[in-house]
Amino acid sequence: RHTLNAFGLTLLAALPLPLLLLLLGRELANSIEATAFTRALGRGLIQVSAGLYFLRVFHFLCLSGGVADRHFRWSSGVLTVIRRNLRWFTGFIIPVGLVTSTMYYLNDPSQPNGLGRLALIAAMIAVAVFFGRLLDPRQGVLKGVLAEHPEGWPNRLRNLWFPAIVGAPIALAVLTLLGYLYTAGTLFQALVETAWMALALVVLQQTILRWLILTRRRLALQAALDRQAARRAQAQADKSDTPPKESPLPVGVEEPEVDLASLDEHTRKLVNALIAFASVLGAWWIWSDMLPAFRLLEQIPLWHYTGVVEGTEQLIPVSAADIGLVLVIIFIAVVAAKNLPALIEIVLLQATSATAGTRYAAKTLVSYGITAAAFLMAFGTLGLSWSQVQWLVAALGVGIGFGLQEIVANFISGLIILFERPVRVGDIVTIGDTTGVVTNIQIRATTVRNWDRQELVVPNKEFITGRLLNWTLTDQINRIVVNVGIEYGSNTDLALKLLAEVADENPRVLKDPPPIISFEGFGDNALMVVLRCYLESLEYRLSVTSELHRAIDKAFAAHGIAIAFPQRDIHLTAREPIDIRLQRQPRGPRSAADPDRPRQPPGDEGPERVERLRPSPAP
Repeated sequence: RHTLNAFGLTLLAALPLPLLLLLLGRELANSIEATAFTRALGRGLIQVSAGLYFLRVFHFLCLSGGVADRHFRWSSGVLTVIRRNLRWFTGFIIPVGLVTSTMYYLNDPSQPNGLGRLALIAAMIAVAVFFGRLLDPRQGVLKGVLAEHPEGWPNRLRNLWFPAIVGAPIALAVLTLLGYLYTAGTLFQALVETAWMALALVVLQQTILRWLILTRRRLALQAALDRQAARRAQAQADKSDTPPKESPLPVGVEEPEVDLASLDEHTRKLVNALIAFASVLGAWWIWSDMLPAFRLLEQIPLWHYTGVVEGTEQLIPVSAADIGLVLVIIFIAVVAAKNLPALIEIVLLQATSATAGTRYAAKTLVSYGITAAAFLMAFGTLGLSWSQVQWLVAALGVGIGFGLQEIVANFISGLIILFERPVRVGDIVTIGDTTGVVTNIQIRATTVRNWDRQELVVPNKEFITGRLLNWTLTDQINRIVVNVGIEYGSNTDLALKLLAEVADENPRVLKDPPPIISFEGFGDNALMVVLRCYLESLEYRLSVTSELHRAIDKAFAAHGIAIAFPQRDIHLTAREPIDIRLQRQPRGPRSAADPDRPRQPPGDEGPERVERLRPSPAP
């Protein structure tokens, strides 16, 4: 927002002098008493006022403390080179352009004029010198960029593009000198328009990149603040002797972290690709009418198709230019489908509080939409309409239905998952005997990572046709069941009261719905009492379970209620008495024959004791 405000102020600051020339030119051109010269002069002032305005805007952008300095972060050396060359160029090109325009409107454009021709030649040479000094690879504005990327194509081809840029105005000056005034003037005007378009695209690219930088900083700051708040909460929990917050299940369930670096990289690639495409499109729009060779591909028909034009069927040719357009569409679709989702995620992160699942669904649907639109546009350009291919699609549909029915079913199920969203990225799900976190939803299958960090690839069809338990679909409130077995003879009323107190004292246990304490029954070895309570989030499940167990153990021990453990009575049935011999062995040095025999302490030897136990009567 601040960059746009600064840019708007720059546009306003550059306006007064060009506006004055514009008003003066309109007054001279439309005056009733104007002569031919004053009308031509007025039209010339109108013509140069636009160029003066753009030059002043560019100059104000590059001032110290201006947009290029404070917002785009261009180096001071680059800005100095731009300002130094803009001063002399503006002071020279505006008067020369005024003379050229005045002579053009004063005389017949098809008849060369000596003064107008000389002024036009001077303007072309000035443009060549300006471009040469501004874009010099050794000391111009591109010096730092070329040094940072020595292996890039701009640096490798600098001996080609730099002479071409400087030589083009000089070649047009030679044409003007030879008498081709109209042709040279038209081409020179197209060259100037191309330069202004390039400057506008550079400013647009820098503005978008500035927005990306600020957005990344804002998101990184928010993430840092969230981590700081979490550390403060953890420190407070440690001071209050509260166990640290743990994950709801054996492995933590966390919101997937946003890879800001990856998002920034993909978005930059998208911006650069769009700027390159806009450059090609703008150059085509400027030069196509002047260079008929650009339209040569349209005159090469490859095949024809029948189409309806104004209610009548006609043969419409598909030319080589259409094939080139299809290739451009495919290229744009590939770049957009790969990088546009990153921009979508940045916008969602900044503008809304969308969860990871919502952002993932939006990105995936945008990718699918771009791919589908690209196919439709490409087929339409090639003359393949739905009425022509519907029978082929129907036949292929039948064959695919039999041969690839599982793949098609999984694909359709994946679309249903993205639209209906019974499962989202980051949800905790139980499918079959596997419980884990959904980490990825693709066309054919969904990836679930269990608590052993193993990734289970589940076909999408199972989420739609099978049974699925989603722990976090609409509500994360969950129930904990604590089973406690106490000894027979214990005070059950007291035990139930203690369980209620333990649940009431825990701050994580919800009061609504209230905890439920019950005496479930008589077990084999214990009296079973059960505590059922509810938590607001899964992230507290393990920690609260541990807290409840500790509190119950302390409360029962303090009130003399013992936790039962399994006991068994063994009855031996035999026809004759069983001899049981209890013998104390003397402790002393181990013999070589029995090195594993434990030693008996001295003086602890005792007589051998033999008891005869009588078996209990047989039942």
